[in-house]
Amino acid sequence: HISQEHMDSFYKTIDEIKDDYFDGMILTGAPVEQMPYEQVDYWKELCEIFEFAKTHVYSSMFICWGAQASLYYHYGIDKRLLDKKVFGVFEHKVVRPHNPLVRGFDEIFHAPHSRHTDVPVEKLRADDRITILAESDEAGAFLSMAKDGRQIFVMGHPEYDRMTLDQEYKRDLSKGLPI
Repeated sequence: HISQEHMDSFYKTIDEIKDDYFDGMILTGAPVEQMPYEQVDYWKELCEIFEFAKTHVYSSMFICWGAQASLYYHYGIDKRLLDKKVFGVFEHKVVRPHNPLVRGFDEIFHAPHSRHTDVPVEKLRADDRITILAESDEAGAFLSMAKDGRQIFVMGHPEYDRMTLDQEYKRDLSKGLPI
């Protein structure tokens, strides 16, 4: 949905940066969450980016589908398709209050989610390489990290502004999709 001119001005290919090193990387979501990862057109390229980040990026943050894809690629933890879309603003509890990523959070906080798939909390808990930092009884894991702290997984959408869920609701309603 972006013009080629914009892409050429603000984006680079992996080949253009393959010799560079970065402090951080953010990988966001995509509207492909209901597809098996291997069927996503750019899965091979994304795997190259995951590999690049292991040696060339100090810390990575993965958001929504990006978090699910990263957990699958790096840890073999697969997503599951939900019976209904997790959609709305949900109450979450910080479960590791002394971790620097959540220091300063209220014990209970609210955050938006909008997704048809989930990485089950029990699978995250069962993997000793992952630490859950905040979760919701209704929406599941919100914030997790790799034990070494270099990979951060955000299942919700803290980047949403105050109108984003409203716009998604109206979009889905106009398409006749269940919300």
